[in-house]
Amino acid sequence: MAPTSTPETPFGRALTAMVTPFTADGTLDLEGAQRLAVHLVDAGNDGLVVNGTTGESPTTTDAEKEALVRAVLEAVGDRAHVVAGVGTNDTHHTLELARQAERAGAHGLLVVTPYYNKPPQEGLYRHFTAVADATGLPVMLYDIPGRSGVPISTETIVRLGEHPRIVANKDAKGDLAAASWGIARSGLAWYSGDDMLNLPLLSVGAVGFVSVVAHVVTPDLRALVDAFVAGDIAKATEIHQRLLPVFTGMFRTQGVITTKAALNLQGLPAGPLRLPLVEATEAEIDQLRRDLAEGGVHL
Repeated sequence: MAPTSTPETPFGRALTAMVTPFTADGTLDLEGAQRLAVHLVDAGNDGLVVNGTTGESPTTTDAEKEALVRAVLEAVGDRAHVVAGVGTNDTHHTLELARQAERAGAHGLLVVTPYYNKPPQEGLYRHFTAVADATGLPVMLYDIPGRSGVPISTETIVRLGEHPRIVANKDAKGDLAAASWGIARSGLAWYSGDDMLNLPLLSVGAVGFVSVVAHVVTPDLRALVDAFVAGDIAKATEIHQRLLPVFTGMFRTQGVITTKAALNLQGLPAGPLRLPLVEATEAEIDQLRRDLAEGGVHL
């Protein structure tokens, strides 16, 4: 059974975009994924996004994606929202992945803007609507023009917000003005998809975040969002400022690279990466240690 949700917070407030652990030989580590999922939920996450970009979805097979959803649901599905990333730049394939995730028991879908082929706004609208029509699951849009090449315009977000199963937007656009208008006009639950902007987006109406750095600082981020919701803006600001070195350090190179390096340093399940991503260098790991230590995280 899915955890309790509300229209305001359909997937909770604190979610981690979870890495996909691999074994030393590069195969899927389902037992490790379950252990990592339990660790993250125990640390304070309301939900986990699996098979997203941080989960190396471009290099996992459809069968691996389904197995990962099932494994994470088995581990934490009774106490955390398990949201399956299903977005591709092929609408037909995305529909197949959405139906597969629903059969596997996922609580919701994360659907990224189609990338590389640069569709117009009408194409985006029809793509997202087709996915939302394909299953009975709630949908979180994922607006990340830095990866997709195309932003979802505010007008398109407002149109999509009229669909009963499109309930949220993960915002990695880095545009607080656009976010302000989107939140005000669409009625969607807004989630920060950029850790440096977690607090700024909360200040203009976001309800939570889908975080990468939560792999190492979930308790702090949980405290930040809880303080903000409780009206203790000074405390939320203090936590935000203390974590600035962590936000910076975790993205000095590609985020999955540093996240897996940090998890491996902690002895948590992560393992290697699949090409074209590569392991962090010793110099990058040393810099990561310094960045995290400056933010209060000692590995």
